[in-house]
Amino acid sequence: MASTAISSASTPFIHKIDVAAVPAFSSPSHFHIRSAAAARTRNRSLRVVSVMAPAQTDRNPSNTGSVKTGMTVTEKILARASQKSKLSPGENVWVDVDVLMTHDVCGPGAFGTFKKEFGDNAKVWDREKIVVIPDHYIFTSDERANRNVNILRDYCKEQDIKYFYDITDLGDFKANPDYKGVCHVALAQEGHCRPGEVLLGTDSHTCTAGAFGQFATGIGNTDAGFVLGTGKILLKVPPTLRFVMDGEMPDYLLAKDLILQIIGEISVAGATYKSMEFVGSTVESLSMEERMTLCNMVVEAGGKNGVVPADSTTHKYLEDKTSVPYEPVYSDAGASFLFEYRFDITKLEPLVAKPHSPDNRALARECKDVKIDRVYIGSCTGGKTEDFLAAARVFSASGKKVKVPTFLVPATQKVWVDLYTLPVPGAGGKTCSQIFQEAGCDTPTSPSCGACLGGPRDTYARMNEPKVCVSTTNRNFPGRMGHKEGQIYLASPYTAAASALTGYVTDPREFLM
Repeated sequence: MASTAISSASTPFIHKIDVAAVPAFSSPSHFHIRSAAAARTRNRSLRVVSVMAPAQTDRNPSNTGSVKTGMTVTEKILARASQKSKLSPGENVWVDVDVLMTHDVCGPGAFGTFKKEFGDNAKVWDREKIVVIPDHYIFTSDERANRNVNILRDYCKEQDIKYFYDITDLGDFKANPDYKGVCHVALAQEGHCRPGEVLLGTDSHTCTAGAFGQFATGIGNTDAGFVLGTGKILLKVPPTLRFVMDGEMPDYLLAKDLILQIIGEISVAGATYKSMEFVGSTVESLSMEERMTLCNMVVEAGGKNGVVPADSTTHKYLEDKTSVPYEPVYSDAGASFLFEYRFDITKLEPLVAKPHSPDNRALARECKDVKIDRVYIGSCTGGKTEDFLAAARVFSASGKKVKVPTFLVPATQKVWVDLYTLPVPGAGGKTCSQIFQEAGCDTPTSPSCGACLGGPRDTYARMNEPKVCVSTTNRNFPGRMGHKEGQIYLASPYTAAASALTGYVTDPREFLM
């Protein structure tokens, strides 16, 4: 058997994309991509210098010692959770779960699977590591939707689940002190998100929690039923894509613009079963809620999980939310990334995703002739406190009234309270609610997932007719918000508010510059 020794000489490895191919930037030299393999062979080309027979040895290869290679954040978290010293992409491992979340849509199915497989009298693996959050189909008269919440309540009582955020009075959400609202925002606000941990949820946007430097991903009801009984899950270690975003964030951009740019660049299948790691000076400058927006939509690119390394911003956010000790992990200097993408954020302009796909990226200013019928501000993506503060900033700066119905759906009870109590910076002490009222918006409604995913026909702000909507939500597939002929333009809260003021898809710089 022959072996080949290889030597190298110079070859380029950075491929710059022509500006015309990336319309979300206003000037060239803004973006480049390198593969891990290319990075390792920088300034090298391959040529054969010798061919020789291999040296003979009786030594068992398993005794030669291991090669020390670095791991990514995701690989380190999964290695620790599976009691392994080293993991590589493609390995299948049994992982210990730190937190399992479920909600009213998937909870009944997960509980049913658990009982079927483990027995009617079986007990869950840990009543304090299960979080049950009704949030999807709550404020509706639909009997089946209401029944789902009842099933959650019965199960949580039977299993003595510690963290069940119940709602019984559907007529007044404020009468339910335990009720929170959208699960992904509530998980963060209630201290269930912690660096270095494994958090699973029966919802595809569970990846939101990756903003805290943890492994967080969505799973199906069958897997959740197994986790309920064992606290474990079999996972394949994903390879990691690294997104390096640098530059001072322009004050007319939000994290929604960043993730729409990325999805538009790599497509809705570009990160299929891959981890998406976000780093760089721009990411470091983002608040926790903005990091949540960034990680929230990795699943729209097919991602297994998204992750932002924990830092002082993370620790400060968690100070008053959890007393559970946690241990952050970070990618090694020698970690292997499948690809690395670099962005100069100072060149980015406000974006939208046109119907009917999150990767149908366009500049907001390119869509200025698109007449709209409504604006929706809410969801796990765009219904957090800072999202409403951003929208209020645009309304306040304009001094005008909206020209289309503008629906406001706070993600959680805490967000709803913030709308009525927190002053909007630069607005003379006015709160969001005051500014929204002056602008002619609908009154902020009960916290829930609302019309983000359609829901029963009586769901607040559901698109029951083929309307054109600018929305701060995460998906714009046909029928996503109700009517299958509806058209949804995904946008940041800045762009959504600006569009409400004009009745057309509008670049927020018209009001913010």
